Amino acid sequence: MKESEPLYDAKAELFRLLGHPVRIRVLELLQAGPTHVRDLLAELRVEPSYLSQQLAVLRRAGMVSSTRVGSSVLYELATPEVGALLDAGRGILTGKLASDAYSEVNSRD
Repeated sequence: MKESEPLYDAKAELFRLLGHPVRIRVLELLQAGPTHVRDLLAELRVEPSYLSQQLAVLRRAGMVSSTRVGSSVLYELATPEVGALLDAGRGILTGKLASDAYSEVNSRD
């Protein structure tokens, strides 16, 4: 975020960054703690080059950090607030799904 950039523009950029399913899933997996790239690949089942691109986007945005451990790279959330943001999104969606299901059941009466 640039110092002269309005906060709402920076927030829009953050949410744009999060608007990709693979990036969201990477961040969700990293909530469990630091994870090797090989483990992310096994879970996501995407091409290594594609995962590398998505991790680079997240790294440039300051969402994840990486550490080289021997010949492997370990990724982790850059800050706990990233996990809190994902949890908030999950809570909003869970509440909406529950509300939609309740409305669906009651509309049949």
